[in-house]
Amino acid sequence: METMLKNKKIQVTGLSKENEVVNITNRENGAYPVRMETRNLNVKYGKVSAVKNISLPVYNERVTALIGPSGCGKTTFLRALNRMHDLTRNASVTGEVLLDGNNIYNPKVNPVTIRRKIGMVFQKPTPFPTMSIFNNVVAGLKLVGIRNKALLNEVCEKALTQAALFDEVKDRLNSPGGSLSGGQQQRLSIARALAIEPEVLLMDEPTSSLDPQSSSKIEDLIHELKKNYAIVIVTHNLQQAGRVSDYTGFFFLGELIEFGETEKMYTNPAHKRTEEYLTGKFG
Repeated sequence: METMLKNKKIQVTGLSKENEVVNITNRENGAYPVRMETRNLNVKYGKVSAVKNISLPVYNERVTALIGPSGCGKTTFLRALNRMHDLTRNASVTGEVLLDGNNIYNPKVNPVTIRRKIGMVFQKPTPFPTMSIFNNVVAGLKLVGIRNKALLNEVCEKALTQAALFDEVKDRLNSPGGSLSGGQQQRLSIARALAIEPEVLLMDEPTSSLDPQSSSKIEDLIHELKKNYAIVIVTHNLQQAGRVSDYTGFFFLGELIEFGETEKMYTNPAHKRTEEYLTGKFG
């Protein structure tokens, strides 16, 4: 794909029900290119609107957190970013999701190709439990017919190193993925997503099932990975969003209430509802 949005500067507004403009992102200092962008994105399950008219950028080499109470549309929005709703019965998506300026919902676009460019890490670790650690990592490459052993070995080591797991498992790559601890399994899942060299990495509450120590390792990993990827993370943990993200979108009842730089939003939210959520008045 040609990078049509490279070095583009944009300003984004989240609109409340009252059509108030909230928290316009100021990027005058240290601009980052937009890797993805949604335009008027809507997702429905049958007649029920789960995501309503959302326009939002995803910047390269930055982490964007999606926060909001349960059922507000965060995960639904995230799954729309790599066409996972194609697999959901009665789901329909309208609007645009642009990757490097190209609409991934164009009928001519192969969704399998999109899912290689936009990796996904789920809430619970998803290793293939009886498959070896090595084969877990390179499963996506083998699926598309790559069999070169030297290349697979190189990719496996690189992905495990990126996922901060190689030193822990390098002597047992033939052991089952299910033999690892929960935190290691999640990092293995991240390594598998990285092995196919995506452009964007989506994370749906990647630490919610992990202990604090394992969660801390994943957060450290996110800081390292953003040097090479655009990352979008859904989290219910406001402290985690504050620690790992550069930009935050606050969702409520399927709408994007506010979007902007995390530090600004946390210290001076532009919308009253955002302030109420951040201060624990509801959630």
